[in-house]
Amino acid sequence: MYSLVGQGARIKSASLAILMLFAAEFLTACVPVMVGATLVTGVSVATDRRTLGRNYDDNTLELSLRWEMRSDDALKGNNVSVTAINGIVLLTGEVASDELRRRAEDIASSNGKTLKVVNELQLSGATSLTSRTNDTLITSKVKTNLIRAEAVPANAVKVVTESGKVYLLGLVTRAEAEAAVEAANKVTGVTHIVKVFEYIKDS
Repeated sequence: MYSLVGQGARIKSASLAILMLFAAEFLTACVPVMVGATLVTGVSVATDRRTLGRNYDDNTLELSLRWEMRSDDALKGNNVSVTAINGIVLLTGEVASDELRRRAEDIASSNGKTLKVVNELQLSGATSLTSRTNDTLITSKVKTNLIRAEAVPANAVKVVTESGKVYLLGLVTRAEAEAAVEAANKVTGVTHIVKVFEYIKDS
């Protein structure tokens, strides 16, 4: 028999898991961050071009999808990373089959806060610790270059690196986008740059 009590327990369990995931990732600084610093997400809400509501939605969307990917039986053992900005969800990492690649995209698309999914999951085994460490270093160097780039406003661009491929996300003008690409291209080890920008008009 269908049990509302059982359903309530599962909802509470899922909510608690998401809160615990948020706490763990915040404390270990695993949440992808933009250039700058912030109270909740690693970005400055005061200068973020997203509205406060969209910023909150992106944070909860990202955390919720990460929990769903990690708790999904079919995806367990695969490496699926989730980044969300302005409703655009970027999926990076490695999965064992095209079926799992589609499954991860379906999970991301089914969330009501998702406006678009960019599926960059690769069909391969999980990357090595050396590769992940190198990606972290590349991300750090790209962020440093973005801070130094006068044409790129602090807090405008989020950086994700996977196997040397750098993904740039954010709300930017086309001139800012090109400046961000130029800054990222100066970093040794970058194999490719993917622009996942949402373009805005010059103010």
